[in-house]
Amino acid sequence: MTRRFKYLILVLVMVAVAVMLAMHLFRVETPELPRDKRSGRLIADYGSWHSVLSAKQVYAPSDSFGVLRPIEGGLYFTQTDASHGGKVGVNKLTPEGEVTRIINPEFDVKSRVHEYGGAPMLAIGSTLFAVKRDDQRLYRIAPNQAPVVLTPINTRHADCVSYPKGSRIICVREDHRKTGEPTASIVALNLNFENEGETLVSGSDFYAAPRVSPDNRQLAWISWQQPNMPWDNTELWVADLDPKGGITQPRRLLNDLQGAITQPVYSPSGELFVVADFNNWWNLYRITPEGKAEAVLELAGEFAKPDWQLGNHSYAFETEDQLIVSVQHEGKTDLLRFYMKLGVTESIAAEFAEVKQLVKGPDGIYFIGSKTTPEKGIYRIRGRGVELVYAPKVTALDPRYISRAEPIQFISDISGLPVYGYFYGPMNPEYIAPNDQRPPLIVMLHGGPTWQASLSFRRDIQFWTSRGFAVLDVNYRGSSGFGRAYRQSLYGLWGRAEVEDAIESAEYLTDRGWVDADKVAIRGMSAGGFSVLSALAFYQTFKAGVVYSGISDLEALERETHKFEQGYLHHLVGELTPNSPLYRQRSPLYHLDDLKAPLLLVQGAKDPIVPASQSEAIYTSLKGRGVPVAYLEFDDEGHGVKKPLNRIAALNAELSFYSQVFGFMPADEQTRLAIDNASALAQ
Repeated sequence: MTRRFKYLILVLVMVAVAVMLAMHLFRVETPELPRDKRSGRLIADYGSWHSVLSAKQVYAPSDSFGVLRPIEGGLYFTQTDASHGGKVGVNKLTPEGEVTRIINPEFDVKSRVHEYGGAPMLAIGSTLFAVKRDDQRLYRIAPNQAPVVLTPINTRHADCVSYPKGSRIICVREDHRKTGEPTASIVALNLNFENEGETLVSGSDFYAAPRVSPDNRQLAWISWQQPNMPWDNTELWVADLDPKGGITQPRRLLNDLQGAITQPVYSPSGELFVVADFNNWWNLYRITPEGKAEAVLELAGEFAKPDWQLGNHSYAFETEDQLIVSVQHEGKTDLLRFYMKLGVTESIAAEFAEVKQLVKGPDGIYFIGSKTTPEKGIYRIRGRGVELVYAPKVTALDPRYISRAEPIQFISDISGLPVYGYFYGPMNPEYIAPNDQRPPLIVMLHGGPTWQASLSFRRDIQFWTSRGFAVLDVNYRGSSGFGRAYRQSLYGLWGRAEVEDAIESAEYLTDRGWVDADKVAIRGMSAGGFSVLSALAFYQTFKAGVVYSGISDLEALERETHKFEQGYLHHLVGELTPNSPLYRQRSPLYHLDDLKAPLLLVQGAKDPIVPASQSEAIYTSLKGRGVPVAYLEFDDEGHGVKKPLNRIAALNAELSFYSQVFGFMPADEQTRLAIDNASALAQ
């Protein structure tokens, strides 16, 4: 070793020692937290608790299931892959629980029929037919063969079913090849090469759920016209299939009844069943040979959910006379076996928060299920038992950190109707708050607005509760799961009714001393974001708001929205007529002078529903008026934040926002969010 090299090593050692000494002399000691004498827990302010659940652990394991397609000897299913940026692949599951990847997530299986898609994949034996997100074309994917494209450019397909005659499949098509609105149809496609296909049905604004009878002699489908949404009023049609694969004698059934008809399914013997809300609840009906609806199972519960996407399945035949059905009532989900000849039901399982994609597999009924605990996966019903067949790998969470939902329900003083919600209290085994404190509350509003808050375990909710927040997930007027009348009680009142329910829900908790009335925030995405902006612009209850891709201008939404939702505002707000002030009166964008609460706006730069310019306008206005406001934009996002890395960043930003607004120091703040006019928070 040379003298020069030895000297260099000595200098480096001396520098390192000097740095360590400086760090020791000038470090800031974190004061040790006091401990509660009885429990031994650390005493710290709500919101400042250290959690074992980081934002990365919330969204990194975001693998979820979409569609189940049974075949002989197993089934195929779609699954998002967080390691591929949330893209969707297809796997095969055997009855023994073995999983094989069939379509790599980089292919990204996703249909955009009706914009929201659904049912992007069909399986026939070992051959798959899948829609690719990038070009929306349908591909045939067979073992040891290159993918074969089957559909023309600028067409979209979904909800396909097999039709053995002529080697064809029947699909819903949305044709975007001409200017103006896309046209809808049901088409039959050749399985061997790219082709235009044969149009079987056309003329309606929308189509869904083409289904072929077991003897291949009849085709059933659902259609509807604007301004209806599929949960308003739909039509049930059937036609005869001729030997060459065309249709004859198309005829509408049940045209004397009005309601949302969905999920047509043929029994093994060829009887047609549907779910419809003729009696206020989405219940099960049999179609008689005379074409009439005969109630099969009537319960004060819902056998279906709003068809935002195609391909929903909430019941399946075990045998000709036995059905497995999923029923929801006031937020609770039951799996029932229904013996049709006896008219008797038996409960199979009541521990599931959500059940979807009920299908008959080779050795039982399969479904996708989630619970109030982290367990979720693909389950199988055999006999009276339910077993987990496959679950995605997720990071384990100590059950001592899990906050269990407490359902709340009360009658609104304003509407006289019930308001529902799930309350999650703070939960952390290591901490307790000072006796004189109550936790901050985050009121969450679901999107849609025709959708619902669910009891399914959500890591994002546990992210907050494990840090000392309380969370209230509200099912306001207009939410699904509570019957047709409740679902339509929002019509004409959007921007008012759901906000009133959110305010009364927060007051319900503050009046009982469960939360701190001075630390109540409200958050929502898209339609839920519109409700947040309305709550802050027209009312003064909430002390802070967080909006993800929030709608703020109803006139712009009416002009620019896609075909599927063009009639939606007609129901939610009212008809837009020339010189009518209604839409501007309801639009928060034109009432920002009254918005004084701190606001965080999270926006995708490529959002086709809520242009970034709207959120930027809100940000600029509030910033100019001295209101504390922050704006977080993601260049690679559209409507909503969906990529795992961006969701992690947004959740950390939200934590930093609440900490500055409500005045606590988070234990694990990643990066401090820059809030304009932050000095006003101290006033």
